Amino acid sequence: MGAARSTFLALSLIVTRLAAQDQPADLVVYGRIWTGDPAAPWAEALAVSGDRIVAVGQRRFMLRFVGRSTRILDNGRNLVTPGFGDSHTHFISGGFQLVSVDLRDAASPAEFIRRIAEYARSLPPDQWITGGDWDHELWPGSTLPRRDWIDSVTPLKPVFVSRLDGHMGVANSLALRLAGITRDTPDPPGGEIVRDANGEPTGVLKDNAMARVFAVIPPPTAEQADSALARAMRFASSLGVTTIHHMGDWSDFATFRRARARDALQVRVRAYVPVETWRRLADTVRAAGWGDAWLSWGGLKGFMDGSLGSTTAAFYRPYLDAPGTSGFLVTDSARRRQEILSADSAGLQLAIHAIGDRANAILLRFFEEAGARNSRRDRRFRVEHAQHLRPEDIRSFGAMGVIPSMQPYHVIDDGRWAGNRLDTARLRGTYAFRSLLDSQARLAFGSDWTVAPLDPIQGIYAAVTRRTLDGRNPGGWFAEQKISLDEALRAYTAGVARSGFMDDRTGILRPGMLADIALLDQDLFRLRPEQLKDARVVATVVAGRAVYQRR
Repeated sequence: MGAARSTFLALSLIVTRLAAQDQPADLVVYGRIWTGDPAAPWAEALAVSGDRIVAVGQRRFMLRFVGRSTRILDNGRNLVTPGFGDSHTHFISGGFQLVSVDLRDAASPAEFIRRIAEYARSLPPDQWITGGDWDHELWPGSTLPRRDWIDSVTPLKPVFVSRLDGHMGVANSLALRLAGITRDTPDPPGGEIVRDANGEPTGVLKDNAMARVFAVIPPPTAEQADSALARAMRFASSLGVTTIHHMGDWSDFATFRRARARDALQVRVRAYVPVETWRRLADTVRAAGWGDAWLSWGGLKGFMDGSLGSTTAAFYRPYLDAPGTSGFLVTDSARRRQEILSADSAGLQLAIHAIGDRANAILLRFFEEAGARNSRRDRRFRVEHAQHLRPEDIRSFGAMGVIPSMQPYHVIDDGRWAGNRLDTARLRGTYAFRSLLDSQARLAFGSDWTVAPLDPIQGIYAAVTRRTLDGRNPGGWFAEQKISLDEALRAYTAGVARSGFMDDRTGILRPGMLADIALLDQDLFRLRPEQLKDARVVATVVAGRAVYQRR
């Protein structure tokens, strides 16, 4: 089979050359090209006509494709790869966050308060302050923020800023009042209103408790959403990202469709909508198909549990630092099971968030039941995060063909403090990249932006080294789960393409594929693992067009 494929590729290259002899290519790229194609992993040059790659091979063979109008991108001895994908983003929220208050690296409560005060001064009196992405694990004692911190500097503007994982946020008193949250408001199923010793809300809301605040925050206008998308696309292009999978709602989907109608997309988008709306998505597919190479749909996103950082991820045993809880399921399991069975019977793809070992185990059982009940087909079930797994569940990913859609940067971030919450036995199954690959599972990597940085190079560094951000694990946090550079690149390219049913068009560099390409300023394969994080993208090509070049 491998020899036959190699022969086919060689013949394809010859045929393409002959066909193009009198028609120069639009673009020729030189460099040390990692194609991502197991049959021909390395090349020196490639040629592009229109939006497709027409030849991949040795540098001397590309001269026949060079004409007066051919554009040349010569990356010297530095690496060229397929354009990076990201299997899990909140892309439009990311575009808003680029111009919102940034609390991610606020290393103390005082800095948290100072940044909110400074940002508030730049806004009209009645405008909400949202975004934030704070991380209380950076603060002494990991103290949760309180509403009075924000009230002290901006009592007249409503504020609701989220923790970086999106499963917890803090509101000031005005925002709580607008949402109707008082000491008498009960905790909703799958959520928690954090209270002080007197029973008063502190301002911190977890998971489903946040819904009351979200309901009173004015939605962005179409123009604001379009601008956020444009910002996010420019930022993605600067990082070599050419395909994103967006976990959002129908208003986000409308934003992408407006951009597609204007021919304004410069990243490829696979849009996922809430699993609760599976009937609407099934109707959309019947009426409009599955989309195209720029914007596709047909996938549903849902939640099983919360997050480790918010102590709402569902485990079989309690947290070490919160022995009164083992987390919880944010959706009734009987309801979630029925939605999965029904959506799968409609031919839709399922991408479900699961963090804790209990949430993952239950979800895998639901997937197994759906596969047994409904007709045989190429489902590509996805578990979003697949963060904490028991050994028997790791084996199930490979056996069932379930895709772990994972975010490697979380390893080096969460690894700073996860040991406070979980014992060693559970931590051994945390971000288990090596074990999942050994089970024959196909990894798809991403960022969960804005939860983690969008930059794929930082994710590659994290997967290869597992060196936590605090510098305390130079050999790697649970180093037995490290993977190779080749495997990490594949998870960010072909792995993402496959997880979104785009592997017939993107994810590798070979003749006939779409010309989505990233050029780096170094050769990653010649760097020491700890140096990987210093590499940068110098140019990004999407559909044969350079959408970013570093000055």
